Amino acid sequence: MSTLHILNGDSTLYGFKQTSIDGDTMVWREVLSEGPLEMNIGAAHFWETRCQWICKTFDDNDMDYRRDMVDHLAQLTEPHDEINLWFEYDLHCQSNMLGVMNYLHQLTDLSAPNIYLISPGEFPGKPDFAGMGELNGEELQYLYDNIRLQLSEVDFTIAAETWEMYVKHDAEHLEQYLANTQFWGSLHLLKPALQAHLKRLQLNEAGLNYVEQKLLDIYNSGITKFQDMCMKFWETEKIYGMGDLEIGLYLQRLKEKVGLPELS
Repeated sequence: MSTLHILNGDSTLYGFKQTSIDGDTMVWREVLSEGPLEMNIGAAHFWETRCQWICKTFDDNDMDYRRDMVDHLAQLTEPHDEINLWFEYDLHCQSNMLGVMNYLHQLTDLSAPNIYLISPGEFPGKPDFAGMGELNGEELQYLYDNIRLQLSEVDFTIAAETWEMYVKHDAEHLEQYLANTQFWGSLHLLKPALQAHLKRLQLNEAGLNYVEQKLLDIYNSGITKFQDMCMKFWETEKIYGMGDLEIGLYLQRLKEKVGLPELS
């Protein structure tokens, strides 16, 4: 049987190699929680736009992005009997999960392959669980054996509806969608992530969204070193799944909006 595992990051790949789980691996090296998006994720224009934005925003280069992300998309068109999606609870992972599901949905009628989701929101004995990248092979094997869910056509319908809502970046429509949607199928961690996204779309009287205001509050509390600000943000805002590069984007916007000085 041909199996493909789509992993949420290189740190998870390290632990995955320690398991006895069979199959090929693909690391989804994208950050669909940030930057420009469009409905047709399978279109060349989508990936060209992402490439330009990633390279400009994170000082990456075209060849590296294509090597690390775009070239691996070919794995999704290869014949597989089974595909496993490894994406956890935070907005970073859930938005990438939506991207993968919609990419797969555009490729196949879902009659084949069987597609499964491994999506942990917690882990036994780890009260401060931060993600699968901190798990070893035995712990990832535990997730595979105990929480893996087979996705149905209904789940892909939900993912398609949610993707359409997500790429609009429209706070009012998203708020209504979240209020009116009661059934989330096997995508049980999607709603909290989208609620966090909604807070990024809504602006306060100062013109700041939730993340920007949170970082400004941290700065005003006397924490002014970049890495210290990141650590403080991560204490309460794990739901966003941001790395330091993403936090840097919000700090740059704060600098433009309120004149935040350069950080050490």
